[in-house]
Amino acid sequence: MQHTTPAAPAVRETLERLLASETFGRSERARKLLRYLVEREQAGEADRLKGFSIAMDVFGKDGDFDPSTDAVVRVQAGRLRELLQQYFANEGVAEPVRIAIPRGGYVPSYELNAIRLPAEAEAESKPQPATEEAATSAPPGSSEDARNRAHPAALLSVPALSPAAPSLQRHLQFFWLAIALVILMLGVLILRQGSVVLLTGGDTAVETAVATGSIAAPPVETLPQVYIAIKADSDVARRVAASLRAGLSGFDTINFIGRDADSPPDPLTDAASFVFDVLPGPRSGDIMLELQSVATGRVLLSRNLTAGDSANTAIEDQISGILSSALPASGTIYNYIEQSGIQTGLTACLVLNGKYYLDQNAQTHEAAYRCLEDLANREAKSSLVYSELASLHLEAVTDHYPYPADATMEKAMMFAHRAIQMGPTSPYAHRALGYLNSRIGNSEESIRWMRKAYELNPYDLAMAAAYGYGLVFAGRYSEGTPILAHAVDIASAHPTWWDYGLFAGEFMMGDMNKATLASDGLRTTEMKSHYLAARLIGANAAGREKLASRLLQELTTKFPKFAADPRATFVERRYPADLTNRLVEALRAAGLGGAS
Repeated sequence: MQHTTPAAPAVRETLERLLASETFGRSERARKLLRYLVEREQAGEADRLKGFSIAMDVFGKDGDFDPSTDAVVRVQAGRLRELLQQYFANEGVAEPVRIAIPRGGYVPSYELNAIRLPAEAEAESKPQPATEEAATSAPPGSSEDARNRAHPAALLSVPALSPAAPSLQRHLQFFWLAIALVILMLGVLILRQGSVVLLTGGDTAVETAVATGSIAAPPVETLPQVYIAIKADSDVARRVAASLRAGLSGFDTINFIGRDADSPPDPLTDAASFVFDVLPGPRSGDIMLELQSVATGRVLLSRNLTAGDSANTAIEDQISGILSSALPASGTIYNYIEQSGIQTGLTACLVLNGKYYLDQNAQTHEAAYRCLEDLANREAKSSLVYSELASLHLEAVTDHYPYPADATMEKAMMFAHRAIQMGPTSPYAHRALGYLNSRIGNSEESIRWMRKAYELNPYDLAMAAAYGYGLVFAGRYSEGTPILAHAVDIASAHPTWWDYGLFAGEFMMGDMNKATLASDGLRTTEMKSHYLAARLIGANAAGREKLASRLLQELTTKFPKFAADPRATFVERRYPADLTNRLVEALRAAGLGGAS
């Protein structure tokens, strides 16, 4: 486990899954306490997490609270630690981020799984005198070997791309193949007896079977399959299922199977298939939605929709929130696929792409780019490959990432147009083209393409956010800000660019309280200059002098060019003139000497 602080969106995403879990389902106090501790720490207020303030804010105690005689905070914190350990040992064993409350205090800590070299690659790299760090820092034009050692995509174990195994490994594979065949024979016997297939360690059995060749690995561009199973007979259930069906049909990241799931699951052929069960809820009028792995029966997501949630005016928002949490590359299904080792080439690349947008830095960008680039070089047929390459290529141009070294707006536009040609009804392709037009200052074209992306899938909150973002940075703040705010409000977790767009919109609408709240979400492992600037403006407006002073020092030290002339950066990024002027004025008020 790598002790690197995860980005804020990744922490929020884990928190929401954890709060919705069965482990925490029966403890309202634990949920309330955990949300409070994580949100306060993420807002930069870790120093407030003392027993007295927790007692008042979470448990409703008054000023007479005496922690020496009332142990409510200590007892509940102990119970919370137990539930966290239980969750991450069972339901949350595959979570990419771990949340803990270390003993002796109440400030949460986070652990992020490292991206590791496969064992074979590590063994091969040992005789090499050059370190990975040295290879990574090699200048453009270095030897191909040096660039390959630094290749972030090589940090993944992607099916069908591994080198040939040595003789010993072949013997071991033969042994495990025999074990897998025994397991399969037992599975057939269970199925013939009419039992439900729910094998302990079923995910590992699937992975082993693919690795040993007892079943063929799926094609490189295969996407997860999703079904619906309606198990509640009511008008409300049918309304929920209809909305769910409409939403599922618009996502590019899955293959939606329109017919209901009605056949017995096959642990191998259905390894990457999932079903949304529409079930009766615990109370009259409630509907329970459960997302399960078809192969193992493991519940990945569970939501209870009350009668109010299922009303005609509310159901689309509820389904949008659920699907936007489950289906994107950073969501529940792809997280399960990654942790189970059943990725295809395309799903592996999309996971990397999702990780980049949750934590934007040069390393995550290059890993995603190289992976998608490899698929494009092999004449991939999925428009997703080219739409996401277009956006990543543009990021390389605007954020000056080292890879690819020859990034140009023209090449990004070429990828975007190819995505549209291959996926004329793809929301992702339309969004990519809108994003590019925004960056070259073509506001009308940008909004046209973003609006089309949103219309193609109104259930994908990322498309709504992109449309709102495009409106904000076209200077249409009163139109774009409410759309972005609505998307942020519904989503359980979201990328940092949503927060930045919302900050800019609320800032220009004059609501500094909301702008400051949005700026608090702008924390990534490799901070960007404009994110730091937004956080500085928010901290200064909120009167948080200590935080503002630290952010000012960090901005000046890490980004001297920006600090000397922030206006140049905003102009380069094609900000509207009024937004640029207001940001420069606010930075000057916050003490940035170069703001003029």
